Amino acid sequence: MTSAVADKPEKPSKIAELRKQHEWLDHLLRAGESYTVNHGDHYAAAITYFSVLALFPLLMVAFAAVAFFLRANQDLVTQLKMQITQNAPGMGDMLGSVIDQAIRSAGTVGVIGLLVALYSGLGWMTNLREALSEQWGQRDEPPTLLRRLVADLLALIGLGIALVVSAAVSAVGGLAKQIVGWLGLESVTWLTPLISLAGWVAGLLASALVFLWVIARLPREPVTWRSAAKAALIGAVGFVVIQRIMVFYIVSVTSSPAGAAFGPIIGLLVFIFTVSRFLLFLTAWAATAKENMIEEPPPAPSPAVIRTEVTVGGGVGAGVTAGLVGAGALAGLLGGLFARRR
Repeated sequence: MTSAVADKPEKPSKIAELRKQHEWLDHLLRAGESYTVNHGDHYAAAITYFSVLALFPLLMVAFAAVAFFLRANQDLVTQLKMQITQNAPGMGDMLGSVIDQAIRSAGTVGVIGLLVALYSGLGWMTNLREALSEQWGQRDEPPTLLRRLVADLLALIGLGIALVVSAAVSAVGGLAKQIVGWLGLESVTWLTPLISLAGWVAGLLASALVFLWVIARLPREPVTWRSAAKAALIGAVGFVVIQRIMVFYIVSVTSSPAGAAFGPIIGLLVFIFTVSRFLLFLTAWAATAKENMIEEPPPAPSPAVIRTEVTVGGGVGAGVTAGLVGAGALAGLLGGLFARRR
């Protein structure tokens, strides 16, 4: 006697249950999967390489232009320099010397320096845009060379403007105490913590604006502002956390004699690579939001083909016919012999 035993349904894993219960966890894991599938680490390494090549020429040209146009306002130039050096933990002295050299040679950077900065900057921007577009799933045919160069140049100029605006906002936050002094309100004690908070919030908003521009406008195709805005706010806070962690890391790296010699370069590489991975993961997080998860429709079935089949009734085959003819001939021969004998 046999009995059919029903197969028990497979129990979902603990991770699957948690993903079903918590949308934020499911979104985070979706972003991690998308980041891995779209080669996030490989693109982050490429961005790091081109960033190191482009950083110093771009800083030279940018601060030469800033020193030329803001030569009447040295305080603002100093504040901009402070914002740049503070945002690169452990590398302030190295970047500060580059900026000072750019300010001193503001009139002698010339066409060669501009061309070098333009070449390295375009290479950096091209890789950055390709990486962001890949995370958004934009795998269409790449534009023509001339169109791509023009688009990347405009994107580089736009990012430069966004960075200048961000640094200016942060610089104004740093000048808040001087503004209070100009207004003669030093005696108002409660203004001091308020000014410090305002400067911190201004710096945070400035970083969020840069992240918003990078995530939403640097990909090859337009993307939604809503998801990019959420990712930009998270990016601004995360960038501050990365800065604090990198301070301790670079201090530990430069504690040895060998680290003192190579520490700034190693710190620069690790810092840029970490920020690049963080930026691409944020982009993957924005791209895998519910409003951006567009399910592709199933493929249409192949067209139906109607074929008319004509079936002919089975007749006598060639072999049977030959057999019958042979049998008839043999019967006729035997009949003739029998008739002769009679």
